[in-house]
Amino acid sequence: MSKSTDSDDTGMTAATANADDAVLRTEGITKRFGGLTAVDSVDVEVHEGEIVGLIGPNGAGKSTLFNCITGTLTADEGRVTLQGQDVTDWPEYKIARAGLGRMFQETRIFGGMSVRKNLLLAAQEGGADIGGLLRRPDDSLLARTNELLEYVDLGGLAETRAGRLSFGQQKLIEFVMALMSEPELLLMDEPAGGINPSMLENLIEYIRAANDEEEATIFLIEHNMDFVMEIADRIYVLAHGERIAEGTPEEIQNDERVINAYLGRE
Repeated sequence: MSKSTDSDDTGMTAATANADDAVLRTEGITKRFGGLTAVDSVDVEVHEGEIVGLIGPNGAGKSTLFNCITGTLTADEGRVTLQGQDVTDWPEYKIARAGLGRMFQETRIFGGMSVRKNLLLAAQEGGADIGGLLRRPDDSLLARTNELLEYVDLGGLAETRAGRLSFGQQKLIEFVMALMSEPELLLMDEPAGGINPSMLENLIEYIRAANDEEEATIFLIEHNMDFVMEIADRIYVLAHGERIAEGTPEEIQNDERVINAYLGRE
C-alpha cells in the first residue's frame, strides 16, 4: 500500500485507524553489553505504507535496535513482532524469509558476480529455492531484475561485474537487491551515507517510488538530517539508548529535547 494521508469521517489518518495493524512493533526492547545498556526499553511502530526515520547522536543505540529487530542480536528484554507475529527469538534468516529486508551502511554485494546475478541471489535469500542459481532463472525473475535495474537507471549494467561500479552505484544495487524479494518491511541503515550529493535527490525519488509503486514500507537510520526530514513521514529519536521523541519531521525539528541531545546537553 502506498502512503496515504486520506482521512475518514472522524478525521483519523489511515495510520491512526490501523494502529493495531503495525507491520513492525517493538515493545520494551532492551540490549546490554556488560554494564552498558545500549538500548533501553524502546517501543517503536511502523505501519503499512509509511517511511519512518530513526535518528540520534552517535552511540544512541540505533544500529543495535536494528540488529535486535533483524535477529542479528538477541534482545535481553522485550518483544519484536512482524506482521503481528512474534519473531523475538527467531534466527536472522527466518526473520528475513518472513518478510524483513535490510540494506546495510556498508554495501554487501558480491563484487565478482554480475549485477544481475547479485539480484537473483538476493531473490533466493528472500525465500526462493537456494538451488535456483544452478538452473536458468525463470522469465519472471529475469524480468524483475530488468525492471528494478531500469528503475534506478542502471539497466545497461546488468552484465557488469558489481565490484567495478562506484560506491554510489553499489548502494543502488543493494537497494534493488533488497526489493527483489518484495519484503513486507525494508530496513535501511544510512542509505545516504557516502552518496555523491548530486545522487541524493535521485535516491530520494527512488525510495519514494519504492514506497509508492513497489508498496514498500520503510524504516531507516540516517545521519543526514536534510535527507531524513525530506523523506520521512514520522521520525523516532534515540539518545543514550532511550527513545526521547517521536513525531513528524516538523515536530522533531522543534523538539527541545532533540535539539539538546544533538548539542550534547543531555
